[in-house]
Amino acid sequence: MISKDIDGNEYEVTAGDLTWRPAAYGIVIHDGKILLTKEGGKFHLPGGGVELGEDPEETVVREIKEETGILVADPKLVDMNSSFFTWQESEQPPNFTHVQSLMLYYHCNYVGGTLGDVELDEYETLAGLTAEWIEVAKLPEIAVGTTVDWRLIVSHLRSA
Repeated sequence: MISKDIDGNEYEVTAGDLTWRPAAYGIVIHDGKILLTKEGGKFHLPGGGVELGEDPEETVVREIKEETGILVADPKLVDMNSSFFTWQESEQPPNFTHVQSLMLYYHCNYVGGTLGDVELDEYETLAGLTAEWIEVAKLPEIAVGTTVDWRLIVSHLRSA
């Protein structure tokens, strides 16, 4: 199978090369703006890996709070996707991680909170992860920081 990195480079991998990663991501829209995280000038939906023993709905609520400071409730599954992606953990020596990801996308209701009141892990801190509210109308103009263009999911949700 083929795994791709964020730059579109392809890697031929076997099932034995892969790590499994179920993840939950939140779509939070409030006052015509969508809640996003930004890393390296590219945008992501807030979310992350489902921990063992954790329900994906709990994951999305927890991850949104940790990454953005925003409180949400009532997550509703609106879409899912699967992908094979690769990232380089270190340059010397080159160390690649290949992941099969099951991505669950939830529409969540905005409750409150303070943008930027975050609890980032070490990787997120080093990567300079920040949270922003972006006008939904500007989504076509932003750079997406994942191998799956989640803007299509947001678009379908908005037109439903």
